[in-house]
Amino acid sequence: MFYTCGPNEAMVVSGFGRSPPLMIAGGRVFVFPCIQQIQRITLNTLTLNVKSDKVYTRHGVPISVTGIAQVKIQGQNKEMLATACQMFMGKSEAEVAQIALETLEGHQRAIIAHLTVEEIYQDRKKFSEQVFKVASSDLVNMGIGVVSYTLKDVHDDQDYLHSLGKARTAQVQRDARIGEAQYKRDAVIREAHAMQEKVSAQYKNEIEMAKAQRDYELKKAAYDEKMQKPAEAEKYRLEKLAEAQRLQLIMEAEAEAESVRMKGEAEAFALEAKGRAEAEQMAKKAEAFKQYKDGAMVDMLLEKLPLMAEEISKPLSAAQKVTMVSSGGSEVGAAKLAGEVLDIMTRLPTAVEKLTGVNISQVH
Repeated sequence: MFYTCGPNEAMVVSGFGRSPPLMIAGGRVFVFPCIQQIQRITLNTLTLNVKSDKVYTRHGVPISVTGIAQVKIQGQNKEMLATACQMFMGKSEAEVAQIALETLEGHQRAIIAHLTVEEIYQDRKKFSEQVFKVASSDLVNMGIGVVSYTLKDVHDDQDYLHSLGKARTAQVQRDARIGEAQYKRDAVIREAHAMQEKVSAQYKNEIEMAKAQRDYELKKAAYDEKMQKPAEAEKYRLEKLAEAQRLQLIMEAEAEAESVRMKGEAEAFALEAKGRAEAEQMAKKAEAFKQYKDGAMVDMLLEKLPLMAEEISKPLSAAQKVTMVSSGGSEVGAAKLAGEVLDIMTRLPTAVEKLTGVNISQVH
């Protein structure tokens, strides 16, 4: 018939045709009745409360230690399952747990005896790791694997741990005070260093600024010295140019004054010469008038008569339109105008005689 088992147990089939026995961890198997038999073994995880009372430590201080361990038969490992079946087949789960517990408690005692109270109390993790390592190497030979181990409690009946706690507390407090003092000291040192760095940086900055100022002054002095000669040369050139321009203006002014002076003198000379010529001419005319008397006067008047006639007729020649009104019995038109002009000319001797006293009609 068929038999089944869950994942938390294993079946072992032995008998006819099963040599060596068949081990199945979780599953089902066919078993021939009468000629084959089947046995079960638990694969549950077992929680063990491992107590070691009044175990003397390395310095002879008795303490009690309680640890919590989880163990189980490794059904997935064929070799460990076969070992576990050989050791625990037919035993109940409680019997398997008891065997594992005794093994763990023995290893726990052995480790306590090799350590001091301080080592166990102050470094529980290290103690747990040692128990786990030693117990695992021993229980694996039984087909049992240690899943975990944790140190739960450590105590004693002589107040050793209490005193140790006080000492530890005092040490912690002392360390706290020392730490606080060191922190304050370090803070002061850091502050002093910060101030020193600040001052150093400030001095460095001032030095750099002074150096930069010095370099600037040196470069400026060199530049000024370099540019001084061209500046002086340019100044000298401009001064000479200004002096030349001033002299040129003076010379031009003097030349212009001289030209004006010479021109004035020339004009004065010309006026003087003209005056002398006109005076000489007038003198000659006066002399001639004295010599010729009436004849000369008449000659001059006759010379001017054409001009007088021209001046008399000029208004008529400039007129664009002439309107003439006749009163009857007289000439009209151009003949009338010509007659008017001739009439004016015939009256000239009388006018000349009245002005000069010379009768031009009787002069021979």
